[in-house]
Amino acid sequence: MLKKVDPVERILLRHKKITPKAMEEIKASHLHKGAYLGKTLIDHGYLHVQTLLDTLSEELRLPCLKLADFPKDQLPVEGLNISGIFLKEKVIFPLKQENQTLTLAVFDPFDLATLENLKTTQGKNIDIVLSSEQDILEALETFYGAGGSAMGRMVGNIQQDDYQVADADMEDMEHIRDMASEAPVIKLVNHIISQAIEMRASDIHFEPFADDLHLRYRIDGMLHEFEAPPKRLNSAIVTRIKIMAKLDISERRLPQDGRIKLKILGKDIDIRVSTLPTLFGESVVMRILDRGNLSVNLEHLGFPVKPLSQLEALIHKPYGMLLVTGPTGSGKTTTLYAALAKINTTDKKIITIEDPVEYQMRGVNQIHVKSQIGLTFASGLRSIVRQDPDVIMVGEIRDSETADIAIQSALTGHLVFSTVHTNDAAGAITRLLDMGIENFLISSALLGVLAQRLVRVICADCKEPTQLNPQLGEELGLLGHHDITVYQGAGCKSCSQTGFRGRAGIFELLVVDDDIRQLILSKTSAHIIRDAAREKGMRTLREDGWEKVVAGTTTVEEILRVTLSDRG
Repeated sequence: MLKKVDPVERILLRHKKITPKAMEEIKASHLHKGAYLGKTLIDHGYLHVQTLLDTLSEELRLPCLKLADFPKDQLPVEGLNISGIFLKEKVIFPLKQENQTLTLAVFDPFDLATLENLKTTQGKNIDIVLSSEQDILEALETFYGAGGSAMGRMVGNIQQDDYQVADADMEDMEHIRDMASEAPVIKLVNHIISQAIEMRASDIHFEPFADDLHLRYRIDGMLHEFEAPPKRLNSAIVTRIKIMAKLDISERRLPQDGRIKLKILGKDIDIRVSTLPTLFGESVVMRILDRGNLSVNLEHLGFPVKPLSQLEALIHKPYGMLLVTGPTGSGKTTTLYAALAKINTTDKKIITIEDPVEYQMRGVNQIHVKSQIGLTFASGLRSIVRQDPDVIMVGEIRDSETADIAIQSALTGHLVFSTVHTNDAAGAITRLLDMGIENFLISSALLGVLAQRLVRVICADCKEPTQLNPQLGEELGLLGHHDITVYQGAGCKSCSQTGFRGRAGIFELLVVDDDIRQLILSKTSAHIIRDAAREKGMRTLREDGWEKVVAGTTTVEEILRVTLSDRG
């Protein structure tokens, strides 16, 4: 007897929208429980909803509508006896009725039993068009329910009694695990992650407080608050995230770190998960690392022409040390990966030690720090040197031991890249001295220091000219430039009314030449080294930022937000 093939499977395979291997994965893992196969593929990241709709529209010759095409005023309910609950359950939206024909927007065009039932009960012919589940439910919420937000729909599917939990110490872990494994909570967490990715967020923050749960996304470096699930769902959400990250769900007294790998909206996504016990429950931060968005090209990072040529000369040196400095989230790792990509050739052996390994790079040996088993930056670096590398990248120099080994490696014929946390380029030299590194070793090993920050880019869709605020101009040190035209973002749908969309780098590159080496040997203070470098043509962070203000890339306020005064 021939096995019946699901029509969605047959159509998608014929149109090559999914591979036979992926379908076998779905079947083998029992992800598909007999519901609409299209929904299963979308919910588990195998297919984008628009790809499904476009393919079915072409195959079945059915129109495909967006939410904007739906009726705005009232539903064509005259003479119909269809409950909102039924429509939501079946994901059907009545669009219009003309004569004896009722036109419905459906997500599942193969639910023939429901369509036949409607034809019989309503006594009308049925025409269908395609639309996404989200658009249909959004429209139904507008007419049948309060609110209409996606989060409201998700939470609405979760029964309060089932998720009302007692004090955290008294919760039954099996009950919590069961809650976290149920479809509504899974769908809720998936929705929050998908929404964050669509909004280009770098981090998701779940923060429990006494009476409520806060949900915030970090977009372009700034936190924005969004509609959060009820506080009663915090334990189930945290447990679901822990299961995905392979963490211990029974441990809620200690911080934990994990990692999730997903394929969402056609993108390969890595998510770093950090949990932290707080007074009112566990706080969770999820850092989203979109491997497809990693810029591994120095030319695309926003370097001015001269610093870019100087940096390229430094990274092609046979040995020595190059440091990148800046606060957390300033793009240091991305710059180092771009530098590695530039010199990653078959004649070079490159080894990195990172905490954690943020992105995987082909042809590079990458080590993940595991301090709990004794694999620290220092111990790992000692072993790396014995592996005969040409280039070594140390994720961060945090202590004197790591700094000493990195300097020695640079002096013994290795090109070493690393990061430190200082405010400017010259400050990195002082930081190494404070760690106990001898000044003659620093002057011999150090090739250069790159300081950088990330500033928000003015949204191209709502960019408009404005006058420079004289007070801000003076604060930036721009006497005599008050009459210049600068730009700002007015705020629009594209940038969520923020006036900014995306980020760019501002840079300060200190090249260590013979004169700078003499200053290091003399243990000269950081501000004198900086002044000497400026005389040789180094542009400070604020000076590079001003160039980007004049070019209309960003605003004066952004430069002031991320930099300290050059005179301070």
